[in-house]
Amino acid sequence: MIPWLLVSLTTGLSLASCASDPTKGYSTKSTYDESVRSVAVPMFDNGTFSVGLEASLTEAIIKELRLVTPWIVTSPGNSETTLSGTITRTDLVSYSRESQTGLVQEVGVRLTVNFEWVDNRTGKTLVARRNFAATEPFVPSRPSGERLSVGEQAAIQELARDIVSELRSNW
Repeated sequence: MIPWLLVSLTTGLSLASCASDPTKGYSTKSTYDESVRSVAVPMFDNGTFSVGLEASLTEAIIKELRLVTPWIVTSPGNSETTLSGTITRTDLVSYSRESQTGLVQEVGVRLTVNFEWVDNRTGKTLVARRNFAATEPFVPSRPSGERLSVGEQAAIQELARDIVSELRSNW
């Protein structure tokens, strides 16, 4: 009985010490703009020769928006805001080589995008980033033998999380 009382008291004190304004300390308030209720995410453009990345990135961003923000994802004609962008580069980055043969053992996939988030009500750009990148490793050498798509999907997931994180309100 006493452990439950202690947990309840500790939780109550912890919540009581939170501020309603995130700029003044810990807060339980969302860091996403509460004046926005909906966002449209049209298919990102792909300026690279890597086929299909735009569809995977767009889908990952939509899932991340639904997971962590209070906003509803809607069609472009019905939304208050629009998040759009272009994949501008895909690069492979060598991380490590086998000491005797010189063959690459670990490689990173770097995806670079330009994106902007626009308020459709005012036409104002809320967030814009150029050359925004994420890099994720994969191991193509034996015994793992991971395919390039493993690195691409990991980079897409990381990029989606980072892009949605950039949409947070300025505190």
